[in-house]
Amino acid sequence: MSLKIDHLFKRYPNGVTALNGVSLDVPVGMFGLLGPNGAGKTTLMRTIATLQEPDSGRVFFGQIDVLREKMEVKKVLGYLPQSFDFYAKETAESMLDHFALLKGIKDKKSRRSKVTELLTRVNLWDERHQKIGTFSGGMRQRFGISLVLLGNPQLIIVDEPTAGLDPAERVRFHNLLSEIGQDKVVILSTHIVDDVSDLCPNLAVINQGRIVLQTRTMDAIGALDGTIWEKEIPKGEIPQYQEKYDMLSSRLFAGKTFIRIHKVGNPGDGFAARPATLEDAYFHALKM
Repeated sequence: MSLKIDHLFKRYPNGVTALNGVSLDVPVGMFGLLGPNGAGKTTLMRTIATLQEPDSGRVFFGQIDVLREKMEVKKVLGYLPQSFDFYAKETAESMLDHFALLKGIKDKKSRRSKVTELLTRVNLWDERHQKIGTFSGGMRQRFGISLVLLGNPQLIIVDEPTAGLDPAERVRFHNLLSEIGQDKVVILSTHIVDDVSDLCPNLAVINQGRIVLQTRTMDAIGALDGTIWEKEIPKGEIPQYQEKYDMLSSRLFAGKTFIRIHKVGNPGDGFAARPATLEDAYFHALKM
């Protein structure tokens, strides 16, 4: 089943328009939703997860009307929010067992088997007797995924899952998401471009409540082939280059400042051609 989002609007009482006619078609597999903080990502994810209402618009998951059939959605939905709290003094095993009971797994033997399966799958079996309050950020995220998978969901939403994770935990989490996203709709909402580049064959970019790009990840990169140029400049000259060129980004490397611009045709002026990246495509989309 695919997810279809049709012209969602949401304006908050303070006048902020979080969703401004958002329409998306999300196929089976990993789908990246990229956007800066405040772009509307979390509002969109919470709307799909039936945690808040839009002002207008429709959402369908297969034949399920997400906004009208909330109980049906919850049967197939798994949602990992950006931040969540657990009982810090409970162990991973006891907490997962508790949630399995809430999910309707009444038989103790079946519940134990499910808990063992999920903790093994998220690589936390050896830590099953450890209190959740002692878990690292990555361990907490992996435990969160075990909760998400309890009901064998077909639609999974993960909101900023790798923010604050160290590189090793990020790799473990990437591997886990890649595994579970093979036959389900998994929406990865993030501002970290590398997460989408590594995991998602399809993506959308949201900015100021609007979808400014939806395409295949490789197509987003390919569309900029031959138009990306880089140059080392004195840091203080960034403003003048911003005025003169379509500057996508600047970065420091080994104490030096490098800028990347988008231009069809050689700009001269000491610029060197560079292969396009998803980060280039992302910054280019934000300017649209």
